[in-house]
Amino acid sequence: MHRLASALRAAAVTLALSLTAAAQQPSQPVPQYQVDPFWPKPLPNRWEIGQAAGVATDARDHVWVIHRPRSMTEDERGATLNPPRSDCCVPAPSVLEFDPDGNLVQAWGGPGHHPNWPENEHGIFVDHQDNVWIAGNGANDHVLLKFTRDGRFLMQIGRHRETGGSNDPERLGRPADMDVDPATGEIYVADGYGNRRIIVFDANGAYRRHWGAYGDRPNDDQLPAYQPGQPPMRGFRNPVHCVRLARDGLVYVCDRANDRIQVFRRDGSFVREFVLAPETRGSGSVWDLDFFPDAQQSVLLTADGSNNHVWLVARDDGAVLGLFGRHGRNAGHFHWVHNLAVDSRGNIFTTEVDTGKRAQRFRLVTPLPR
Repeated sequence: MHRLASALRAAAVTLALSLTAAAQQPSQPVPQYQVDPFWPKPLPNRWEIGQAAGVATDARDHVWVIHRPRSMTEDERGATLNPPRSDCCVPAPSVLEFDPDGNLVQAWGGPGHHPNWPENEHGIFVDHQDNVWIAGNGANDHVLLKFTRDGRFLMQIGRHRETGGSNDPERLGRPADMDVDPATGEIYVADGYGNRRIIVFDANGAYRRHWGAYGDRPNDDQLPAYQPGQPPMRGFRNPVHCVRLARDGLVYVCDRANDRIQVFRRDGSFVREFVLAPETRGSGSVWDLDFFPDAQQSVLLTADGSNNHVWLVARDDGAVLGLFGRHGRNAGHFHWVHNLAVDSRGNIFTTEVDTGKRAQRFRLVTPLPR
């Protein structure tokens, strides 16, 4: 065990996580990261997780992971079979809260926790009042669910099994992600796998506004396949995979299959777009993003589950500052890195779907500017 631990510590230092610096030097040093192969700590109760479909951080710098228990194979949940196939494992509850050191604080949720619990969990967010929001992208998952931090149900937006297209003001379409504006209580929804829009609700769940790519009215017309070098697509492609609000009020949207981030004001007016790895086909390059927690939120940290990188992008002009990660199974590698979240100290937490099925922490090893 000592030899293994020493090897892992050495890997944490020497693993290929160094940033690829941009040709033009930024005004401040580019953040650098190092994988922590011992985070999180092993789960109790013979629990294991399936596809890890979302991650969020809260005001305590606790880390929230939502996973898909039904994605575990028979081999992975062998202890639950009748008769048992093996002594391990048992699917953990869908929602897991970890402290900064990777200790499990609590776990709740999963099939049966609420009548409209998602068929396929997707996305989690903890708002400024410690409420936990979750979504799903299964065929009938057209709702957002809001819970207290200990799992008590508070509110639902949308209607289970009902969707109405990208201009329906009440019904969602397999929403992927959400964010809550602490200044207004409004809920911004990346909607999603079925619809092609951002939609906004007030704190009570009443419709406020929605928009598509470039701030236009969205439509659900069939789109041609993405081809690198083509003129910019006027519409979002499915999925509209993430939405994040910066402190200055700008709204950032992951238009995943179009390989771009679009930026809006709160009212939906278009500001700019950044294209990232535009040669990426298929599932696209922009899966999730969060902000480096310096005063200006100067860097966008972007998960790319096709190329299996985390990109560091200048928030002011979209210049690529660096990246880390590659496809693989070792600590610091990724397989379908699906989501990421950043804590107040600049550490990055990632989750992986498909057969990745894990969460990782990458520690900031350079000073955090204030």
